[in-house]
Amino acid sequence: MSESLNKNIYFASDFHLGAPDYETSLQREKAICAWMDYIRPTCAELFLVGDIFDFWFEYRHAIPKGFVRLQGKIAEFTDAGIPVYVFTGNHDMWIFDYIPKELGVQLYREPIIRTFGNKKFYIGHGDGLGPGDKGYKFLKKVFASPVCQWLFARIHPNLGIGLANYSSKSSRAATGTTDEKFLGIENEWLAIYCQEQVQKTPVDYFIFGHRHLPLSIPIEPGALYMNLGDWLQYNTYAVFDGAQLTLKTWNAGQPADYFL
Repeated sequence: MSESLNKNIYFASDFHLGAPDYETSLQREKAICAWMDYIRPTCAELFLVGDIFDFWFEYRHAIPKGFVRLQGKIAEFTDAGIPVYVFTGNHDMWIFDYIPKELGVQLYREPIIRTFGNKKFYIGHGDGLGPGDKGYKFLKKVFASPVCQWLFARIHPNLGIGLANYSSKSSRAATGTTDEKFLGIENEWLAIYCQEQVQKTPVDYFIFGHRHLPLSIPIEPGALYMNLGDWLQYNTYAVFDGAQLTLKTWNAGQPADYFL
């Protein structure tokens, strides 16, 4: 465990609550809450690294229905003094002040660097980083525009959330099984980004989500890129015990090492 805190640092991402349907999402949410109950006694800090929700938009007086179990569990952590950090992803970039205010989390929209013990971590969701994906990078700028957000907020929630959920499902259908395949380090955009970034800012660990595929890739010189995978298929998360970063899976209500 962490030498300074005598507890672990946990990382997870890509819960995509709401997808692909209510019943499946609810079972996933219950599994996530069970996992959080398990890690709570040994948790010094929890990082939720993006795409917690398959879609999220906060109107002034309305938010998407559901996900109350996870929200309550996060509040349990923060009320108990366990810091929880939430990163926006490409599916839930329209988290504004509700989640930080009501649940007591720290919200991040860009990658951050943190040091635990003598190890330096570069943490972010990962969308829009590295070469390629120019279409999405353009759309991200549009969606992050205050004008775009203001215009979307003018749409009634029944229509706005319905359209967004349809768009999310269509996007996933178009992607198909692409996320299930390792493309080779020379074609993995986030691995390329890590290789470039480590030359500018030496770190020990790069931790990203977004890719959906659990990955652990050495990055020269001496760094490691770990992708957290997702909870749609893998139920994977990472734990840092003060000395080593390990990728694990939550399987049938029990933790196990994840073997790549």
